Amino acid sequence: MTPAEVLILLGGGLVAGAVNAIAGGGSLITFPLLVGLGLPGVAANVSNALSVAPGYAAGALGSRPELAGQGHRIRTIIPTIMVGTLCGSAILLLTPRSVFDLVVPFLLLAAAGMLAFQDRLRALAGNPKADPPRRTALLVQVAVFGCGVYGGYFNAAMGVLLVAALALVLDETLQRLNALKNVFSAVVGVTTVLTYSVFGPVNWAVVAVLAPGTVVGGFVGARLARRLPAPVLRWTIVVFAVVVAVILLITGS
Repeated sequence: MTPAEVLILLGGGLVAGAVNAIAGGGSLITFPLLVGLGLPGVAANVSNALSVAPGYAAGALGSRPELAGQGHRIRTIIPTIMVGTLCGSAILLLTPRSVFDLVVPFLLLAAAGMLAFQDRLRALAGNPKADPPRRTALLVQVAVFGCGVYGGYFNAAMGVLLVAALALVLDETLQRLNALKNVFSAVVGVTTVLTYSVFGPVNWAVVAVLAPGTVVGGFVGARLARRLPAPVLRWTIVVFAVVVAVILLITGS
């Protein structure tokens, strides 16, 4: 690895970590970067997942003020998203990527639409505040399981899906939902690290260079997200999701 490649990876990790903490989708910066540096697709995907995991953890730590009072919710959801992530990781390691690659851009566009029209969809689905607690708990579990499967398989822009899904079923501010997203993304990251480090084709040299940048970016991004007004944060996520979907449609990755 040349010095120029090291600098490129460090910079890419910094930006990706910040984007993941603010909106989600930072892997769409680092994954194409790794492919451009010559890594095969699956190796790039696996190495990328391991590299961004520390950044997810940093984003979660930086979001602690917004997590106040959500400890019980987090503890009940973590097992579900871990199981979903294990299922997604198994799909990646055991099946071809071609079919899912076709679906990913449309999942992102759907997630962006869910977030953009969150208020209207809530009106149709009913206010989460009025839902029975059991119904809300079940909907949250289903949502995070699906996001875990996606995150274990492809990972990129998983945060967009998480925020969009949680916004429909939980009566919380977007900043608090974004903090939950950071925690659950960290759980997905840890699960993929444990899985891919044993079974996946990891390029550890790339991980060693890329991961520190995602950590710094995660801390910075979490603080930026706290200062953004809710409408700005929402439309930042929506715009980034649409851009990511267009990139995927064009590149087919």
